[in-house]
Amino acid sequence: MADDDGDPRRDGTEENDRSHGFSRHESPEARADRQWAEMLQEVRVAQTGAQILFGFLLSVAFTPRFARLGWFDKDLYVITVVLGALATGALIAPVSVHRTLAGHRRKPELVRTAARLIATGIALLAAAIVCAVLLLLRVALESGYAWAIAAVVLGWFACCWLVLPVVLKRHLEHER
Repeated sequence: MADDDGDPRRDGTEENDRSHGFSRHESPEARADRQWAEMLQEVRVAQTGAQILFGFLLSVAFTPRFARLGWFDKDLYVITVVLGALATGALIAPVSVHRTLAGHRRKPELVRTAARLIATGIALLAAAIVCAVLLLLRVALESGYAWAIAAVVLGWFACCWLVLPVVLKRHLEHER
């Protein structure tokens, strides 16, 4: 997210870029500006998903069927709403951090902090989605299959959001 190789911990020197096979020849300030712009594009997708999910979750409590849910499903709903709220907060937080640090020449720190917030927000969003799938399927199917399907969804997120990027990064490092 933060760099071409996804590592927000790099020190930002051109020598480090060259040692990692990059040849952008950017100043640390220009690199931080580029990384910030790239991160904003990335986070817009996740923010939208989190906000839509959170909005739908808020409306569920006002449906007639909600009152008939058992205690487990109501607790699962509360957990899902809280996870959705936390995900939304983490994914919007880089804006607040940027507003606080804007004009203080701290863009590299902003990029590192925002990268951590985005990673946290994405993990919370995955948890909220999995819980929402579990809740929905428990209510819709009224069977044990809901747990298995939610586990498959969780596995899919782990593959797409964790395993694939790590495998791709290792493959690209091997090519260098």
